[in-house]
Amino acid sequence: MSGNNDFNNALKPQSSLPSPFGTFAHSHMPPPNFQPQFQLSQGQGIGALGSSPGSSTFNFKRFPPPKPPIGGPPPGGGVLPSSLELTPASRKKKHNKSLQERVAAVLPESALYTQLLEFESRVDAALFRKKVDIQDSLKNPPSIHKTLRIYVFNTFSNQIPGNDPPTWTLKIFGRIMDPDHAGGLVQSSNPLYPKFSSFLKTLKISLDESLYPENHLIEWENARSPAPQEGFEIKRIGCQEFAAKILLEMNYVPEKFKTSPALMQVLGIEVDTRPRIIAAIWHYVKARKLQNANDPSFFTCDAALHRVFGEEKMKFTMLSHKISQHLSPPPPISLVHKIKLSGNNPAISACYDVLVDIPLPVHRELSNLLANAEKNKEIEACDEAICGALRKIHEHRRRRAFFLGFSQSPVEFTNALIESQTKDLKLVAGEARRNAEKEGRSEFFNQPWVEDAAIRYLNRKPAGG
Repeated sequence: MSGNNDFNNALKPQSSLPSPFGTFAHSHMPPPNFQPQFQLSQGQGIGALGSSPGSSTFNFKRFPPPKPPIGGPPPGGGVLPSSLELTPASRKKKHNKSLQERVAAVLPESALYTQLLEFESRVDAALFRKKVDIQDSLKNPPSIHKTLRIYVFNTFSNQIPGNDPPTWTLKIFGRIMDPDHAGGLVQSSNPLYPKFSSFLKTLKISLDESLYPENHLIEWENARSPAPQEGFEIKRIGCQEFAAKILLEMNYVPEKFKTSPALMQVLGIEVDTRPRIIAAIWHYVKARKLQNANDPSFFTCDAALHRVFGEEKMKFTMLSHKISQHLSPPPPISLVHKIKLSGNNPAISACYDVLVDIPLPVHRELSNLLANAEKNKEIEACDEAICGALRKIHEHRRRRAFFLGFSQSPVEFTNALIESQTKDLKLVAGEARRNAEKEGRSEFFNQPWVEDAAIRYLNRKPAGG
């Protein structure tokens, strides 16, 4: 009869069992007694300054699946007592720290834990709102205007014929300036201010091609050298004076644009960010009452705006698209320094002041706070410990319910357990959908899948059987 049972199993349609897992300003001449206090290296090429004056060198479980139910209705349609309901706890998520009602009923002290969970949820919601506010403020951080003073000078050595070759070194560095009590500017000592290279996107130095034909163009890019530097230097062998051209492309954060002559004549803005330019157009429209009274989404273009946009009226939503053709990258700051090989050493010709935007220090601290994940790791570890304790509590609760149900009604509990385990066994063995009455009729064996099932059954039996 075992062979018939195997054959009947092979005749069954193969079905899968359910898984239980369920601006550039102006130039200043430096004071006559200006002496930069830097010790220069002798390496060639473009390098980076150090950060400290005097000693700097200018070189550029999966939780186990829930157990199957071990409880069920007793024979005869009776209902088990509430203590005998042994359905498993629902599968918990990674940090689901809530207690089941059944556990709360057994442990009255758990009410305090539930109150703590509610308080924690309110704290988490408040922290989340604050994080969103900080992230929104960091997208457009407030900044303060400061003066960046750029020093350009060169030194030279061995210009008198001798054993060593004559050399010169071009140095470029910058300092943030703060106003003093006399109304002038002094170098700032605030360590939170960004370094010179942070304000630059690219730096290009062009030498005399007739003197240096092989490598007359030197270029530095911030994207490829993210480490902040206080300055740059370039050293070459030479004994002839010439003019070096320097191009400084500023790194504006947020990005700034240069307006077209027509738009600059209307707004009076030469270089600014896109949101501020759009806001300036909105204030222009509002001040001159150009907004359409019948449809506020449109505004009328006066003669000045008509020269910019070329339309009689325009929709506000098209403003951002229309001004794109009037915005262009700001031109780089162009400086010319004559490499002097005689006279004062170092040879300083001028220094230059540039207005820059510096984010407030508090926003830098807020950015570091959001980027710091150490505290989050501590919270994750605490949550894991709490979840581990809750799993133990729920396991003990199930054991208690099992033995309590058995002690209250051994016979009914045993019958319900056997019935439940029988159903599970049939499900695992693939016999849950067997129908003996249908299998006893000839029509059952005339179905299309019977032939394929019979071949599979014969192929898996030994040849001698």
